[in-house]
Amino acid sequence: MILTDTHTHLYSEAFDEDRDSVIQKAIAQGVQRFFIPAIDSTYTESMIALEKAYPEQMFLMMGLHPTHVKDDYEKELQHVEAMLASRKFYAVGEIGVDLYWDKSRLSQQQAAFRIQIDWAKKYQLPIVIHCRDAFDEVFEVLEEKKDDGLYGIFHCFTGTFEQAERAISYGMKLGIGGVATFKNGKIDRFLHEIGLEHIVLETDAPYLAPVPYRGKRNESAYLKEVLQKVASIYGKDEAEIAEITTHNSTQVFGI
Repeated sequence: MILTDTHTHLYSEAFDEDRDSVIQKAIAQGVQRFFIPAIDSTYTESMIALEKAYPEQMFLMMGLHPTHVKDDYEKELQHVEAMLASRKFYAVGEIGVDLYWDKSRLSQQQAAFRIQIDWAKKYQLPIVIHCRDAFDEVFEVLEEKKDDGLYGIFHCFTGTFEQAERAISYGMKLGIGGVATFKNGKIDRFLHEIGLEHIVLETDAPYLAPVPYRGKRNESAYLKEVLQKVASIYGKDEAEIAEITTHNSTQVFGI
């Protein structure tokens, strides 16, 4: 059984003390493919080092995270553009809009989002979307940019059934992670109404650990708990869910 973690920050400082053992633990649980989203330029070196250490398992993205869209965001975008031109990445991400922490930079976040979507299209790459308290603002940009070249993953999807359908209409798979295991997560109530061809699995490690690890550091090994929950929601074997969601990830990332 091959599991794919489509979103994990294994280069995070949270893993500095035990990164290799965390990765080996995940591999032992069947997680063989790890897709690594970017945050900003300060993490690029550690992302590349992670890929160098595990070239068969780690697949890097490049992008500027919306919470890191600051006054110098244009300089950060220059770094993203230069990196995309210099080597192979598997997606532009994570990008989008986050209004949970700061509502004052909406226009800059949307501008960065638009620019990075255009680069994804230029390089024929998927996008990986971060959206927090900002569905309308994300959909506004996707509506502007929709065409056959727009596709990717709506990471950590926590919206309604209607928002799920709209995200899918823009060529997005839904990234399902630990939130699906939360009592108040809500998406477990309607997820079975979404075709399995539209979902992928993720952890967002070290964040959003699933039950029974909620509140602790998340790890890619805990994708197994997400798999178990999704299998129970759809009434299917875990092996079948693993196969389908890994296949879906290959459709997105091209590998």
